[in-house]
Amino acid sequence: MMESKELSTADPDQENKILLEPYEYIRTIPGKQIRPKLIKAFNLWLHIPEDKLLVIGDLVEMLHNASLLIDDIQDSSKLRRGSPVAHSIYGVPLTINAANYVYFLAMQKALTLKHPDVTQIFVDQMLELHHGQGMEIWWRDNFVSPSEDEYRQMVMRKCGGLFNLGVRLMQLFAPIEIRNTYNFDRLCQLLSLLFQIRDDYCNLISEEYASNKSYCEDLTEGKFSFPILHAVNTRETDTRIIHILKQRTQDVELKRYCVQLLHDFGSIEYTQKTCDELSKQVYDEIDILGGNNYLEKIIQNLMEVFRIDDRDEEENGNIEGSEEVDNTFVTDQIDDDEQTSYEENNRNYKKMTPPSNTNGRYHT
Repeated sequence: MMESKELSTADPDQENKILLEPYEYIRTIPGKQIRPKLIKAFNLWLHIPEDKLLVIGDLVEMLHNASLLIDDIQDSSKLRRGSPVAHSIYGVPLTINAANYVYFLAMQKALTLKHPDVTQIFVDQMLELHHGQGMEIWWRDNFVSPSEDEYRQMVMRKCGGLFNLGVRLMQLFAPIEIRNTYNFDRLCQLLSLLFQIRDDYCNLISEEYASNKSYCEDLTEGKFSFPILHAVNTRETDTRIIHILKQRTQDVELKRYCVQLLHDFGSIEYTQKTCDELSKQVYDEIDILGGNNYLEKIIQNLMEVFRIDDRDEEENGNIEGSEEVDNTFVTDQIDDDEQTSYEENNRNYKKMTPPSNTNGRYHT
């Protein structure tokens, strides 16, 4: 396997080292590495050359890490991946400049792919990402709760931006007999929705998330996440949650009270059911596309957070007292089961498998 050359400040240019310090800081803090895993999974279908795969994987990670620098500023976050956010160390101006700088360095890297459609795909997907991000910020700052459909459209733009960027670039370099065989649009939409709604759930429930980001950070931010918009939109005469959001509170007890309201209103349960249904739709779509055990394993690991919380509730009778275990999130490195699944899939996909019209398998 070729070694990743994602941008590092091991740059001989001393000025670049200075300008990119905020980016280098976040780049070297271990994350879940979900995007590289997804690119690896999609390549079981597309079989693009490894040199192209490496470039695409690197530029997507560059964009992802740079976008986190901006996201943390926009959300007034305190922690990222369990460490202080970059702008709290390097300041807001330098952090913004570093993020924008990396956006264009990623475009420069994309141009090395030497395909006439690269620039348009890059611009299209970055516009989608910023459109979605902008709407989420506008709702928050104007105290406007979106409908569930509006929220889903936002997520498919915001989270789907980088998903689709990677997949669309990969499709440019797939063998001609494969290139037009697969339509990944629906799968990318479903994955975007599942990842974001699950993340909204974890922000309010997961102990591990609390240690990495801070307890119920979305409440302090005033964000209309999926459980919150469900509660606000279905309990229009009860204004407690919207008033708590407006306070941008850091009071842990008040946030615990808000989470209990979300349980009482059925919003946490609705979020769980929504993620379960999305996972089933993902499995169905994978089947339609011919199967992909490696991608299924990724989804199974993501969904484990709900199985763990169900067991904790049964054992403790109170979700607030539950202890999160280490495998709530997809691990930072591909574990042995995932690697075995990938290798088995890779052998099976040496010859192209045409999509099949099956009813799908549910893994609940």
